[in-house]
Amino acid sequence: QVQLVESGGGLVQAGGSLRLSCAASGRTFSTYAVGWFRQAPGKEREFVAATSWSGASTYNADSVKGRFTISRDNTKNMVYLQMNSLKPEDTAVYYCAAERSYPVVRSDEYDYWGQGTQVTVSS
Repeated sequence: QVQLVESGGGLVQAGGSLRLSCAASGRTFSTYAVGWFRQAPGKEREFVAATSWSGASTYNADSVKGRFTISRDNTKNMVYLQMNSLKPEDTAVYYCAAERSYPVVRSDEYDYWGQGTQVTVSS
């Protein structure tokens, strides 16, 4: 069993940066790949980035390549999403999720989810 809690969201101007954190509990967390997803009002949940269980491999959606970086620290049971050069279209609720396989971009294949954190980018 893995529990996930996101934090770090907020309001930022276009071009700014935010770092989201995903705190995990559960002794087996380091054996799970973790993904970040986002969901804007009226839209489907969208894959953003994923990291393998060790953090050695990462995969980003085309829409965030070169701007967002996913990382993890298994000694702290933490996963991060560094978001730079933010755009208004990045506005959404951001979720972290855990899954045994990697890389997985379909949200329905993830086993565990956090409650989400709101990111709002003003123009």
